[in-house]
Amino acid sequence: MAVAVARAPRQRARTQPRKRQPRKAASARRIAAGAVWIVLMGVLLAGVVALNVAVLGLNLGFDQLTQERAQLRAQNAELASKLAARASSPRTASLARRTLGVVTADPSTTTYLHLNDR
Repeated sequence: MAVAVARAPRQRARTQPRKRQPRKAASARRIAAGAVWIVLMGVLLAGVVALNVAVLGLNLGFDQLTQERAQLRAQNAELASKLAARASSPRTASLARRTLGVVTADPSTTTYLHLNDR
């Protein structure tokens, strides 16, 4: 069987009564804290805007470099085409005939050298 024991209410040690701050001082503190938060948020937003402007500048530079790269690739393709045209066999043979007087060998006069089979 459980028995309930009544306890005597605890008495708090008497200290000096707390002085309440005047309502105006608390209100002024809230206003000052609100102003600090507003300034802090303004600074953070200014930082975000500055960061976005910096990223935009980098993206513009990146876009310019991409365009330059595409232009250089087109120039490389054009130069490769010109090089292939200049190095073609018919053109080289024609140039050799005209400037050096080289003629194509007659197949009937061609001989082969046979090496010893091993």
